[in-house]
Amino acid sequence: MHYAHSTGDSCRGDWQTLPDHLEAVAGLAALMAASFGMQGAARLSGHYHDIGKATEGFDRRLRGGPSVEHSLAGAYLVRKRNWVGPEKLMADLVAYAVAGHHAGLPDWTGDGSSLHARLAEFDPDGLDPAWTSYLPNDVDTVGLVKKLKQTDQPGFSFAMLGRMLFSCLADADFQDTEQFYARVEGLTIDRAWRRLADLLPGFISGFDAYMTNKTTAAADNPVNRLRAEVLAHVRAKASDPLGLFTLTVPTGGGKTLTSLAFALEHARAHGLDRIIYAIPFTSVIDQTADIFRDVLGDEHVLEHHSALDEEELRSRADRDKLKLARENWDAPVVVTTNVQLFESLFSHRPSRCRKLHNIARSVIVLDEAQTLPRPFLIPIMRAINELANNYGTSVVLCTATQPALGKKHFPKHGLPLADRELAPDPEGLSRQLRRVRLELTGEMDNDALVSALADRPQALVIANSRAHVLDLFKQACEAGLDGIIHLTTRQYAVHRRRILADVRHRLKHDLPCRLIATSLVEAGVDLDFPCAFRAEAGLDQLAQAAGRVNREGRRDPDKSIVTVFKPVGYTTPREIEGLIGDFERIKGKHGDLFSPAAITDYFEEVFWRVGDDLDRECILEKLRLDGALGTTSFAYRTIGENFRMIDSGLLPVIVASEPEAAKVLDKLGLKDVPSGALARALQGFVVQVPPKARARLMALGHVRLEQEGLRGDQFAVLQTPDLYTDGVGLLWDDAEYLATESQIW
Repeated sequence: MHYAHSTGDSCRGDWQTLPDHLEAVAGLAALMAASFGMQGAARLSGHYHDIGKATEGFDRRLRGGPSVEHSLAGAYLVRKRNWVGPEKLMADLVAYAVAGHHAGLPDWTGDGSSLHARLAEFDPDGLDPAWTSYLPNDVDTVGLVKKLKQTDQPGFSFAMLGRMLFSCLADADFQDTEQFYARVEGLTIDRAWRRLADLLPGFISGFDAYMTNKTTAAADNPVNRLRAEVLAHVRAKASDPLGLFTLTVPTGGGKTLTSLAFALEHARAHGLDRIIYAIPFTSVIDQTADIFRDVLGDEHVLEHHSALDEEELRSRADRDKLKLARENWDAPVVVTTNVQLFESLFSHRPSRCRKLHNIARSVIVLDEAQTLPRPFLIPIMRAINELANNYGTSVVLCTATQPALGKKHFPKHGLPLADRELAPDPEGLSRQLRRVRLELTGEMDNDALVSALADRPQALVIANSRAHVLDLFKQACEAGLDGIIHLTTRQYAVHRRRILADVRHRLKHDLPCRLIATSLVEAGVDLDFPCAFRAEAGLDQLAQAAGRVNREGRRDPDKSIVTVFKPVGYTTPREIEGLIGDFERIKGKHGDLFSPAAITDYFEEVFWRVGDDLDRECILEKLRLDGALGTTSFAYRTIGENFRMIDSGLLPVIVASEPEAAKVLDKLGLKDVPSGALARALQGFVVQVPPKARARLMALGHVRLEQEGLRGDQFAVLQTPDLYTDGVGLLWDDAEYLATESQIW
């Protein structure tokens, strides 16, 4: 008898046998794959994934011997079977999944770590012939073939199917292993969440009650009546067929609640399993998750993002269950980030891919869809279309500024979005919900901006760089203006949330509030200023800035002015320069620059200019398929390593000035606490700085690496507390001066 997992019992009485593990994983993987019709291939992957443990070498490993590679044997044996026609391609997908279920999906070709090279060197003679008795008799009739809808990129479609199979196998293997050791230790692992179908009646009645209370408390004005009309119209379209949708509603039109209502009704109409709400930035995810918890109940909403504060969770039991659910999104409602969603869809790592099978048969709402990263836009559109075509998923592109992703405007790679708009008359809504007047002025230096702020007790200024924002903040403070507030990524995320809470308090109670910020304040942050000044940028960014002005429509739109200025003395980032040029080419063609027609025209200019850079890493070229020969050539690992939506070139500095961060740092080096978990817990206390600046801070002793060698140099901790102030955040520009004079501005 061979074994899959061992315990401290040298008599092996409570060890898990290999046949038991293979059968359990096969059954669980098949159950997970049922949502997209691939039970047969998933079951096959489960039966073969640990066949490599049927060796003397692995038996020695279980008795304390050296590690041995056990994942390749199953991949080799699967491909050696007498598959014919399309089943050969499916067997390849199973082989990728089996070979990568621990180390990650491999590339087919490349260096010695490629699957092709490893299979060529594999010697099956080391396997105990008993392995054949561990497989069911009907293994040849598992029904591997899944009919995928026709596409002009069949390689992409099959590669995504491979990732979905990999997801089922990795998750099933992890969960069966987890359950085995839990039983041995007498523990109970609670992964049980109530099904969305059972919760929907309560969710929808709760939503109606929430809206009734909200309407009762709100004034009966044209804006609120229009929001109600939009909501009713969108809910009425919830029975439309599954697929892709757009929801184009101007800022202040109630997009968040309207999209949630559609997701609830659409899930009920089609019996879907999950609602996934993806948001571009962690700076706004809290407010959305809070709304969802208010409407649906705290216990049903899974929040998954890097800045999540574990201390805010209610109890140890809740923390444990939510941590487990974040591994594979096994919850009825998930609020996450675009980074989590799309980097998982293109990942090769088991930890990231485990959640993918739970994306099938979901409603996905992509909030602020215009922020999808342009270097990966074409692969992302392919992934969205695949989810809709082959995985029973509906995707809603939700924004005030639709990024022209339909085939009409994007012929080669566009999405089938014709007649799939949920909102009633977006052009009419744009006119009715007009909140601001846009003024395009010329140059404004910091003296002019400070003078303008002096005349306005409440105003928002958005610049394109942290340096400009800091200089302007200092000058405004020196001018003696009240209520000057600085907001940039110089502050860690937990601090920024407190700053935004203070800003909302000041605005609500008519206190002086002059906020000087970078663009992080634009995407969905719920603020309502009487006016704003925005440094030149792309039209989508200008529209987002305008969304922070007269948001509730209580002021005269013609007096709620967004002034677009050209900065003096500061270099515009190259990417923004290109977007400014795109805006310049279309601004004379439209009377209302925030109308859907103007936004569409602008994005067409952007996509035409960027061209091939919309797939910067050539991901589509790395997923090749030869159906005639029955061969695949997928570069899973290379794609996973290169698909990074946030690649700022900056390095982290941890500011452990709060007790929560200090408690996490105290756990560094403990054997039973993974460094990855600690890094995630510290994300809310990280400031990203330029590499040269961090090196200088370290050379001067202001920053020190804690536990050097743990996952690189991510635990770089600030040692000089005075370098971080409430007003500014982390100052690294004058580190040498600060080191010698011990002064802080």
